[in-house]
Amino acid sequence: MGIKLVNKYLMDGVKVLVTDIFKDERGFFAETYKQSSFKGIGITEAFVQSNHSKSNKGVIRGLHFQWDPPASKLMRVTVGEAMLVAVDIRIGSPTFGEWIGVYVSDKNRYQVYAPAGFARGFRVISDVAEIQYKCTGEYNPKGESNILWNDPEIRINWGIANPMLSDKDKSAQTLKQWLAKPESLNFVYKKIG
Repeated sequence: MGIKLVNKYLMDGVKVLVTDIFKDERGFFAETYKQSSFKGIGITEAFVQSNHSKSNKGVIRGLHFQWDPPASKLMRVTVGEAMLVAVDIRIGSPTFGEWIGVYVSDKNRYQVYAPAGFARGFRVISDVAEIQYKCTGEYNPKGESNILWNDPEIRINWGIANPMLSDKDKSAQTLKQWLAKPESLNFVYKKIG
């Protein structure tokens, strides 16, 4: 059993993974997280919370992040298909303000790891999608925030003009507005590796 990096997706700190799957007439088995395997590919953080969401086609959730405590996320789609997005908001990073979008489904079994210092979100492509994710920090509503899904300076190509959004995501700040806050200094780039 193992986990492999999918090298066609590259951004400093973000990793796209795929796990081995074993199928037979009963169904399948996959090991989605094993601490020693993740350590072998450079993910050494401890995950302390797991979340599971279900959303309908055309929904965008995000771009969310947490600075207190800083939270990395390991995201996967267990039902359907979604585009998972990570935006680099680390001050001084060579990829600051850039985004990566990965099509993840229950068929390709990809997982996307984005460390603290990235704003994350997703768009549901299938009729319904269920996203499960592990976090390295317990949820703290006083230490979390979000960036506007269609921030004109980031220019994410979501592939949809009028998504279904929460009120919170509709009224999110821009990346420029986030940078004007002292909390933004919690995400200063440090070269990984």
